[in-house]
Amino acid sequence: MLSRWLAAFCLPFAGVTGISANEFRTPSISAIRVEWRAALDQLRTEISSQPAITSRFTFAGRARLPTGDPRAPPALVQLNAINSPMFTGIGNSPVPVLLPFDTAAYLDAEARGTRHPAVSRYQADFRPVDVFHAGPSGYDAVFSLEPDDGPSRTFARPVEVQITGSVLVYDLADPLGGKGQPVRTLAAQFPDIRRFIREGYVRYAFTRFGVPYVVSIQCLDSAPRPRRLACREAYPVAERFLKALRIAGGQPARPRFDIPSGIAERPAAASADFTYRPSGDIIARSGARRRGGHADLAVYSQIRFPLERAPVLVSSQQFGTRKSGDRIGVYPWRDNFCEARSFQVGQCAAGFGHQGQDIRPAPCPPNSGAESACHPRKQAVVAVRDGVVIRSLKQQAATLQINTGNEHIRFRYMHMNPSAMDADGVLNGRRLAEGEKFGVVSNYLDFPNGTSYHLHFDVQVFTRDGWIWVNPYTTLIASYERLIRGRGREIGTQPPAVAAVAHALPQNILRQVAR
Repeated sequence: MLSRWLAAFCLPFAGVTGISANEFRTPSISAIRVEWRAALDQLRTEISSQPAITSRFTFAGRARLPTGDPRAPPALVQLNAINSPMFTGIGNSPVPVLLPFDTAAYLDAEARGTRHPAVSRYQADFRPVDVFHAGPSGYDAVFSLEPDDGPSRTFARPVEVQITGSVLVYDLADPLGGKGQPVRTLAAQFPDIRRFIREGYVRYAFTRFGVPYVVSIQCLDSAPRPRRLACREAYPVAERFLKALRIAGGQPARPRFDIPSGIAERPAAASADFTYRPSGDIIARSGARRRGGHADLAVYSQIRFPLERAPVLVSSQQFGTRKSGDRIGVYPWRDNFCEARSFQVGQCAAGFGHQGQDIRPAPCPPNSGAESACHPRKQAVVAVRDGVVIRSLKQQAATLQINTGNEHIRFRYMHMNPSAMDADGVLNGRRLAEGEKFGVVSNYLDFPNGTSYHLHFDVQVFTRDGWIWVNPYTTLIASYERLIRGRGREIGTQPPAVAAVAHALPQNILRQVAR
């Protein structure tokens, strides 16, 4: 009776929003309007700092062309042509590309007779870019600063700094969003800049030319160590990077429009055996501080499933036991996004979680004689979309960056062997095609045999706080359904939306309904 009453209670709201209680949805994304005139004014100021090279740029556009026409600002076309050898495809970005590269000083050195000036000298001693990827939704770049450059520090490895500028911003229900502290030393250059530590990164978020940009460095909010970068050591590196930012390229594009949420595509035919528990339904008491999971019905991208073939199990690799039934067979699947870990995850109620989902290849059938063919070490890991790899040598995580006209999203793969990925060239800037094999399921976690044989897979989307982890469970369900060409069946007591409404209702109403 309670379930029927709750369904009736939710019906008017479902009618208003067009959302069924358990319908898979695509994400809602906001589009940014870029202030290109302000960007051109800033570029003119930067170029004029070196009078000897100002004649190489033309700032008077064709008056009859609309602002969004690519031929309108000749100076940007000229700038892209100059910098594209160092930052391939820079003209593909629909937002002004801010990088720690002083184009005017670099050109002035060339004009004075310096052949092939050292790039790092003109980008605050950051070495040549590790990754630069520009596309219809914006751009992403990764730079590194060697230990001997800049402030002395305990951390003995190069510090990697990431920057993203995007015309697309994902609309998340984010209670932690928009927070942070002002940075006085950068306020004159970036009036709205704020610094905060979130999900394992120190982040500097600001708006320029109407566009959200975020500079971030992965770090620990702890004491400095030779192998673990402390956030306090990351601050001066990030601020050095920010002070050096200049306009390096970009090109106006036609105005973009918001992308509303809609019903996600799924197979019409039912699968004979694929079942799954609701999103947010994690194993009891497995969440951080014994809090529950995070129900998220968003299919964040239409992806190819990350393992080459079915069947597979999505379930806990840490809390599941044979007694619980979660390790017997491959179905039903179970969410493990908010399981207890030390990682910060803003979408989880406790503020900590797993960040992604564990995917385990199916065990070999008993007495099948197929052990050599179906052993986890034989299970291929594939690219879920066409994208660009972000990964340095020896790193155990490989991130696939996707940048299209309607999405700006990242997918991270973990526990493959780093030596094997190094040997196969799965490194910064490599382009992968959807479905392309680039590794096998393994058990690496800081060292071989550090975990069970499985693939950790997670999803990040760009927001005004930078790249934020979101629950990939529903996205994986939808992609698996396409792989097996059949729609799965949810099993459980209540759909997540109904359960959430029940939790929010006053207790006296629930007692009356229960009677």
